Amino acid sequence: MKDQSAKAMSLLAHLNELRSRLFKSAIGITLASGVGWVFYEKIISRLTAPICDLQSAVDAGENDCGVLYINGVLGPIDLKIKISIMLGILLASPLWLYQLWAFISPGLHKKERRNSILFVLFAVPFFAVGVYAGYLVLPIAIDVLLSFTPSSLANLVRFDDYLTFVTQLIFVFGIAFELPVFLVSLNLAHILSGKAILSPWRYAIFGITLFSAIATPTGDPITLFFLAVPLVILYLMAGGIALLVDKSRRRRSDKNA
Repeated sequence: MKDQSAKAMSLLAHLNELRSRLFKSAIGITLASGVGWVFYEKIISRLTAPICDLQSAVDAGENDCGVLYINGVLGPIDLKIKISIMLGILLASPLWLYQLWAFISPGLHKKERRNSILFVLFAVPFFAVGVYAGYLVLPIAIDVLLSFTPSSLANLVRFDDYLTFVTQLIFVFGIAFELPVFLVSLNLAHILSGKAILSPWRYAIFGITLFSAIATPTGDPITLFFLAVPLVILYLMAGGIALLVDKSRRRRSDKNA
């Protein structure tokens, strides 16, 4: 009975810890979303650039770019809230990534927790680089997809659908670029060796390609290529770093023997 009670208390403690981490992350995202609320118009101009240069349209005396539209009375406020939250998640990434580490780290040994700090230090810039890469690929993906529109037809795009597409593409790239950080962190935590990471390289490359094909919202080969190739390179780099770490460990072990 005591063991069951201890387990129940332990589970409750973990759930409370998770709730606390999620709450702190939500507060950080909410506060960061205020930046998106303030700079809403500038963000809209950036996001619409792949389809229409909104600023050029305004300079030409037009109020919109014609292709994109917002539907419904609540459409404008819903759009502003969505864009604010999207930017809030991006800006608050250091906080929620830290909360992720803080939730995992109590289950690790002291040395592993110290090594896990590297996860936070590298996860944020890798996430940012992935998001930026997704933003760079965005115009190419848009051009490819819109090129299939018949010349006799006009393609009107609802901005909600467009925003969902942009968000998926950007966040897929951001999360995917965390792959090497997770692999190296697992190696530092003595969970995966460099050999274990690189041995199934054929399956890993196939898995990366399959993930890129499924995760990218476009499904076109160009976007797949721009996601899969950097991921393969990052995977091989992470494996190489893990091999160097393993080699260093063996040297220290031989010296202490």
